[in-house]
Amino acid sequence: MIILAQNNEITELIGIADTLMPNSKEAIKHLHQMGIRTAIITGDNERVGKAIAKEVGIDEVLAEILPQEKAAKIKNLQEKGNVVAMIGDGINDAPALAQANLGIALGSGTDIAMETGELVLIKNGLLDVITAIDLSKYTLRKIKQNLFWAFFYNSIGIPVATGILYPLTGWLLNPAIAAAAMAFSSVSVVLNSLLMKGYKK
Repeated sequence: MIILAQNNEITELIGIADTLMPNSKEAIKHLHQMGIRTAIITGDNERVGKAIAKEVGIDEVLAEILPQEKAAKIKNLQEKGNVVAMIGDGINDAPALAQANLGIALGSGTDIAMETGELVLIKNGLLDVITAIDLSKYTLRKIKQNLFWAFFYNSIGIPVATGILYPLTGWLLNPAIAAAAMAFSSVSVVLNSLLMKGYKK
């Protein structure tokens, strides 16, 4: 709030407030649907912080936090057993981005914030956070699938190739068949990975 006065009389009252990023409310809603708890760390007073939190649906407010205290607050949350992702764009956010389990920097932010964050949102939209989390989970599923099939093929193929069936059946694996099976194992993993090109949020 800015008060303008002339001759000891108030002539103007000017209210200044930070504007919320587009789609903030929708992004918070999606995070809640994914089972993620949200919090805001702000240097503003608690009343302002709670007003913003209420408007967009944020769960927890950490207000009147000095820039140098942000990383400590993140560490405190981690010590309580939380896995913390931090979204920031300023110089003051860099230590907190580094402390968080996942630092997410906005592309419009400072260079130091973008260098500190593990993930940089080029479009600056908070909905991209949802896409990033969803794509990360999808990627992890693909990695687990590939590991499963690789172990499955090897757990069967290697014993057969070493002749484990020979005492029972007198059968040894033909090298050509072994090579084809090995190639098929690699191709199946690559094809499964290529399916990610069809990813849609």
